Amino acid sequence: MKNLIVVLVVIFGILFFSGIPELQAQENTQTEVIDAVEEIDSITGDTGHVHDEAHEHHDEAPVWLVIPFVALLLMIATGPLFYEHFWHHNYPKIAVGLAILVVFYYLFALHNVHGPVHALAEYIQFIALLASLYIASGGILIEIDKKATPMANVTLLLIGALVSNLIGTTGASMLLIRPFIRLNKGNIQPYHIIFFIFMVSNIGGSLTPIGDPPLFLGFLKGVPFFWTLEHNWPAWVLALVILAAIFYFIDRKFGRANEEELEEVTYTNKFELIGSRNFLWLLIVICSVFLDPNVIDWVPAIHYDGQKFSFIREIIMLSVAYFSFKFADQKAIKGNEFNFEPIREVAFIFIGIFGTMMPALELVGNFAKSPEGAQLITHNTLYWGTGVLSGVLDNAPTYLNFLAAAMASQGAEISNIEMVRNFALNNYEDSAFELMAISIAAVFFGAMTYIGNGPNFMVKSIAEQSGIKMPSFFGYIIRFSLPVLLPVLIIVWLVFFAFV
Repeated sequence: MKNLIVVLVVIFGILFFSGIPELQAQENTQTEVIDAVEEIDSITGDTGHVHDEAHEHHDEAPVWLVIPFVALLLMIATGPLFYEHFWHHNYPKIAVGLAILVVFYYLFALHNVHGPVHALAEYIQFIALLASLYIASGGILIEIDKKATPMANVTLLLIGALVSNLIGTTGASMLLIRPFIRLNKGNIQPYHIIFFIFMVSNIGGSLTPIGDPPLFLGFLKGVPFFWTLEHNWPAWVLALVILAAIFYFIDRKFGRANEEELEEVTYTNKFELIGSRNFLWLLIVICSVFLDPNVIDWVPAIHYDGQKFSFIREIIMLSVAYFSFKFADQKAIKGNEFNFEPIREVAFIFIGIFGTMMPALELVGNFAKSPEGAQLITHNTLYWGTGVLSGVLDNAPTYLNFLAAAMASQGAEISNIEMVRNFALNNYEDSAFELMAISIAAVFFGAMTYIGNGPNFMVKSIAEQSGIKMPSFFGYIIRFSLPVLLPVLIIVWLVFFAFV
């Protein structure tokens, strides 16, 4: 973790010292241009295009700049399979190195500071939330001395899906993955973990902004808090019911491998909770989530590029991570076999993803906002476009890009909180329905790959440390996502979007 902090400081220093002075000069020049053009247009009466033209001062990222992102994805997919030793020892250097290449091109070739600064801010928000939830929940030990029947497993998965809406998919995943593994001790198989990722780490968190990062970003932009519960619950119920039924029948068939050995074990059916005070730390993390200066005016903030940035929330979260570990019940820490490797792996992998995916998101966003792209925007294309990219990009920025494109096609701006609120409340043509398609797709399709959503990688890492041989990146997709999850996503589309 110390290496990660050093990397963040270095990148932030590069952004600040190389880019901010130039940015300030650009903004000063831009302001002068706007003032001059507005003075002329006040005479001619033409003022509609001033700000749009004045703000178009950065070159677009070239198509070939997505190569580092594609290279990183390929290495994530093939590294553990074909060159495991090299990948395990060098993935931090590879991820950070590729990210720095793209950041340098933005700074020194495109003279674009906005993209890297926003990516860095989003990454800090992302990793602070995941780290605090991971560490705080690591100090809670849940012991369930019960026979692992298919019904018991389904019940735990559905409880996890509900809990995801209260403490986030990350919190619920970290809290319940170890008890789920222990419940199935002696008979744990990869499909148990995959369905946990499907139901708890992703689809479960569809009902509240706390549930999943894309929905939280939508809330910060202006989507009402209970909007997701009102609009997403039918699709949430349908998807979970189908997945629960599939899991039940798979577990009945394949979960009997060691049943004869387990028959001799005596179960007390007792439930024990150790380290319950860490729930208070989790509560602090959840409460701090709402300390956003774009929502609450009194939160101290730095104004930059039309937005407010404040890392008070992140400071609170990282403080919780430190103190929750320092004062954790050691019995819970040892019982969970807690260590920092899963969050370390996520931290480095996603610094590479956040750094290299900027060109891909920019290209997709520019096309969606273009006249040609705007003509293609419907609730169906938003569902599949947001979904497919949420599987291979992080689903939070993908959500924002498609929301911005959908709003732009109707003359609204995502930077305007009131416009976002009106868009959610269906004050534009079919806007609430389009937002529903974006929201459901971003959360549901995040389960298609290990990198679609942050908790996926952590759950995989914890499972592997417990001795479970997890499928590779492509194995996950070919053996589980395509034959199991994709049909469920198609059914959701057919029921709620295809014929509307």
